Amino acid sequence: MSIVIWLLTFALVLLSVFLVLIVLAQKSKSDGGVGAALGGGMTEATFGADSGNVLATMTRNGAIAFFVLSFGLYLAHIARAKSARAESILPKIEVPAAPAPAATPAAASAPAAAEASAPAVSVALPSVGTPAATTPAPVEPAK
Repeated sequence: MSIVIWLLTFALVLLSVFLVLIVLAQKSKSDGGVGAALGGGMTEATFGADSGNVLATMTRNGAIAFFVLSFGLYLAHIARAKSARAESILPKIEVPAAPAPAATPAAASAPAAAEASAPAVSVALPSVGTPAATTPAPVEPAK
């Protein structure tokens, strides 16, 4: 979104410079002033005798584009501010690291290749009636 806003801002600056130059190039009603100094007669040579209508049309279309682009940038900045505010309001929840999984009976019955490389350890599971905390698992010595 930020890249689009920067591109639209750049286009708005270029459009603003274009509008300033177009307005200054127009001939004033009294045939004097800045329009005549900046080439008011040159526009007639370029666009023909109807140059006033061409420059007026370009000015009108440029002004419409300027206002539409300005309003679009305004809405884009509001949307970016709302999303930044929404991200800062949401709480940050720390998730604790998951504990290592306990040994399961499937892990105790390892394949023959694993038995050859590491000694087998049998794990005694507590019975249903006794709590797990009071019954320690017996450990067999390695052979």
